Amino acid sequence: MDQIANPAPGFQSNPGKVITVEPYRGTVTVRSGETVVASSTKAKVLTESPYPSVFYIPFADIDFDQLRKTEFSTHCPYKGDASYWSVLSAAEAGKDAMWAYERPFDEMVEIRDHGAFYPNKATIEAKPA
Repeated sequence: MDQIANPAPGFQSNPGKVITVEPYRGTVTVRSGETVVASSTKAKVLTESPYPSVFYIPFADIDFDQLRKTEFSTHCPYKGDASYWSVLSAAEAGKDAMWAYERPFDEMVEIRDHGAFYPNKATIEAKPA
């Protein structure tokens, strides 16, 4: 068995926990008002019960000129430490609207270099292929 270099403490203490990451077959577009902040045909869907599924969009498909990284961060025992970005055009309503696990635990490496948006802070539109 391969040794994991950066294991998630959550999975170590709760090995029955299931988090899936699968490609989304279609296009995911994120808007703030009329401004497109992200659009991708390479998004991934992360499913973790009991939470709603979340789209993770590759950094390459996110317009970081529309965002500003903030000092806010959170920790997930399964994914790691999350960094946050605010949508500039949305002012206070767009504060900490996007998060990303820049150095996720090994079990969640599939979401590295991907960002996710809160649906109450941006409009997320998914169109199946």
